[in-house]
Amino acid sequence: MDNILDIFIIGAGPIGLACGLEAQRAGLSYLIIDKGTLVNSIYHYPLNMTFFSTSDRLEIGGIPFVSIHPKPNRMEAMEYYRRVADSQQLKVQLFEEVRHLEQEGELYRISTSKGTYMARHVIIAVGFYGLPNMLHIPGEDLPKVRHYYFDPHYYFRQKVVVIGANNSSADAGLETWRKGADVTLVVRQPTLGSIKYWTKPDLENRIKEGSIKCYFSSSLTEIREREVDIQTPEGKITIENDFVLAMTGYQPDFSFLQKIGVRLSDDEKCYPQHDPETMETNLPHVYLAGVICGGMDTHVWFIENSREHAVKIVKHIARKARAEEQHPQI
Repeated sequence: MDNILDIFIIGAGPIGLACGLEAQRAGLSYLIIDKGTLVNSIYHYPLNMTFFSTSDRLEIGGIPFVSIHPKPNRMEAMEYYRRVADSQQLKVQLFEEVRHLEQEGELYRISTSKGTYMARHVIIAVGFYGLPNMLHIPGEDLPKVRHYYFDPHYYFRQKVVVIGANNSSADAGLETWRKGADVTLVVRQPTLGSIKYWTKPDLENRIKEGSIKCYFSSSLTEIREREVDIQTPEGKITIENDFVLAMTGYQPDFSFLQKIGVRLSDDEKCYPQHDPETMETNLPHVYLAGVICGGMDTHVWFIENSREHAVKIVKHIARKARAEEQHPQI
């Protein structure tokens, strides 16, 4: 029985690491598994991304996050979470995908790409950055269409269409334009959306002066090798194009939750069933932590407001363990 873990944690993002810290402090055995690298979502953020939050709000486990900027950037965040994992000697295994989970009596058997584990409790702390929201238009499968944006240099002297109205599209549009791209922004809404306060005036001024072309209340209808069609309030137009950056957002992978039996709401929100006080799902001893709790509402939970999920979950598990010790089943 010594090889049975108290907690098996799926996801080595900030919230999965926070769960590991709490388990370690409670004296519970645990393991954190991730199919990618440490804080995989942050690694795939744009190269020059700056967080909206201050560093203290991105801290986990009460471990100070020191940043030389008022708001930390992607590189500082990766450095911080690496230091946390190393200094606290967190038990993390990377590039190992969880493929199946099934209940065996009071335990769970977890099968991964590299082995099999047994655990009393499971925490699912996966993010939402792995599945982009698709456009569902002709030509979206062309190699020039990107749902992830990383480095602006790549688009030097290219004709780039950026789709979206929020932070990711604003950053992609401004950064690629500053590196020499000819940028056209396509926005479904009549105005720009929720954009960081230091970025929005910059983008508005570039649109006003004509440096970045913008079509509001518009949408892309077809993508071809050298051009795209845009449906505007004045009718359809066709423009030359080299790359399309579809910054249309992302969604969690609900297929794994459904496969193991976590119930989702019947509406388009796909809220996973769980107790907000303990974070336990309809499956006994299986918990949710982080952005996955919000279903399709991916802008509800962030690092700063979901790191407390780790505290709630481990307290609940530790409380149950103490109760079982005091009143063992005969």
